Amino acid sequence: MTRALLAAFVLGSALAGCATGAPTGARTGLLTASYGSFSRAAAPRTIPATVDASESATPPVRLTVADRRRAVALASKLVGKRNVELGGRHYRDDCTGLVMGVFDQLGMRVLEEAEPGDNAVTAIYRFAQKHGRIFDGGRPLPGDLVFFRETYDLNRDGRTNDGLTHVGIVEDVDAAGTVTVIHRVSRGVVRYRMNLANPDIRRDGKTGRILNDYLRNAAPGHREQLTGQLFAGYATVLPTGNAVARAEGGRRE
Repeated sequence: MTRALLAAFVLGSALAGCATGAPTGARTGLLTASYGSFSRAAAPRTIPATVDASESATPPVRLTVADRRRAVALASKLVGKRNVELGGRHYRDDCTGLVMGVFDQLGMRVLEEAEPGDNAVTAIYRFAQKHGRIFDGGRPLPGDLVFFRETYDLNRDGRTNDGLTHVGIVEDVDAAGTVTVIHRVSRGVVRYRMNLANPDIRRDGKTGRILNDYLRNAAPGHREQLTGQLFAGYATVLPTGNAVARAEGGRRE
């Protein structure tokens, strides 16, 4: 099966592997939507290995820094809406549909590197490996992607072996390093906060500001978990101009 046909199959087969939850700051009622994949239900999944540097950083289309700003604007426009509709097209109403919709408007087909066994989040991660760079520390730029792991029991085996299960788009980073992420959850497109300097802390004890939102609800065998605790990596796939997404102390692929 060619990559183009595989990506088309991924797109048309309700494949998402994407956790869903309640709006920003919510603690209860975190609903989870499960989607199929190419693998059997209980198959463990791992994050794709590092690709050879010679195969990376090859943008599939010519883009500019203005396209980065456009990506953020498109995602921001959808906040508060339940459906992911862009450019006259209705995309899948989950986290991957949001990313697919935004990047489709820029001419980027983020599922085109999908491989058998991938969920759509993993397929997007492979795209970022091939056409950009992955890093897991430092300060991302607005328009970067952010990946999360183990946000729900994708393969329904009760174990922590689901790999990448959720993705969002960085909207902003404040002076304290708290990242605002736009993503699609069960109630629609929302903003969540994430602070990797304090991944286990939900709210700043002095200021009361939320540092990390709940991304996974408590379930048998699993406690509720915050965005910072489930963070898996950032990806830059859009031009940065003079600004560079920094990976200080982090892994870069």
